Amino acid sequence: MLEFIYFLSAAVIAYTYFGYPLLLFVFQFIAYSPVKKGDKTPFVTVFISAYNEASYIETKVLNLLESDYPKDRMEIMVGSDGSTDETYQIIKRLAAEKNIRYTVSFARMGKPAMINKMSKDAKGDIYVFSDARQKFERSAIRQLVRPFEDESVGCVSGELMIAGKPQGSGSGLGLYWNYEKSLRRMESNIGSMLGATGAIYAVRKEYFHYLPDVILDDVYAPMCSVMMGKRAVFEPSARAYDDVSESTEKEFSRKVRTLAGNFQLFSMMPEYFLPNKSRVAFQMFSHKALRLFAPYFLILLFLSNIFLAGQSPFFMVSLILQILFYTAALIGHVAESRGNSFSGFWRLFSVPYEFCALNAAAIVAFYKFLSGNISVFWDK
Repeated sequence: MLEFIYFLSAAVIAYTYFGYPLLLFVFQFIAYSPVKKGDKTPFVTVFISAYNEASYIETKVLNLLESDYPKDRMEIMVGSDGSTDETYQIIKRLAAEKNIRYTVSFARMGKPAMINKMSKDAKGDIYVFSDARQKFERSAIRQLVRPFEDESVGCVSGELMIAGKPQGSGSGLGLYWNYEKSLRRMESNIGSMLGATGAIYAVRKEYFHYLPDVILDDVYAPMCSVMMGKRAVFEPSARAYDDVSESTEKEFSRKVRTLAGNFQLFSMMPEYFLPNKSRVAFQMFSHKALRLFAPYFLILLFLSNIFLAGQSPFFMVSLILQILFYTAALIGHVAESRGNSFSGFWRLFSVPYEFCALNAAAIVAFYKFLSGNISVFWDK
């Protein structure tokens, strides 16, 4: 029985992190589905829902106004969602000076409700969504709308580039983010991604549904178009930029929220996993669901290995390797807590540390979901 638990756990972990990416790589040669792109300029509405973003919102609006997209084919809508700082005053001034549109709620609504409120008066044929902090490349909006020339496309995600020094969680996070983007790119190449990058994505107006109180609008909105038979594709030439997280602790809280959002969506939309209703059921199971439950298989693998270690050299070596891996993660944690940057020698410990932190985040997220302790409100 212990051997069965060990090999089952090892197989699930291996498939989740290595087998599924390998399958996607192979499928690209069998079922590659190119996207037709064009240079038309449909009318675009850019949405930003802001809560206490006084430090970023003016820079963000000015950044969007520097876009090379035709100004007469674009509108910018900014919503102040119960902000208690100067966000409302800033966007009100920008509306007068820069001809942007704004919406205000003095009571906190949450991002989904604020987007719904703004979308009622939006003029665009393409809805572009972004956050207040990240900056767009000058050509980002133009590149983001090009795949909509293909009538099979309902949603397009741009690429978020992580900038900054490889310190704190930066080194390991950078590797993880590149891994995630490679999965999205391959999923897009054979059909559809399972979500978008919240910092930069776009949806056809006719496939945008009013958002329920979901944490992950950047998964719900793309999946609405996918469930209606359209594709959600990745466009790497549409780039936004963000700074690296200052610490794993800050990134951990973001990841807990994101993973709790996945549990929330799965409970709301179980048809995502039904092959007769979902074109991406296999990807959803392999990419999303297994990732959420991988930490429990990691625990089973380690515990079963402890009891099997004395049975053969194979199990003994396996246990030693696991102990070394988790020791490296612990060293990474201690190094960061003492302020060491993950460069040079210390960089060796950033990947196991990040891997363990992200899997721990999945456990915390599941607990928060089961306890009902999740909210659409993001606490800074």
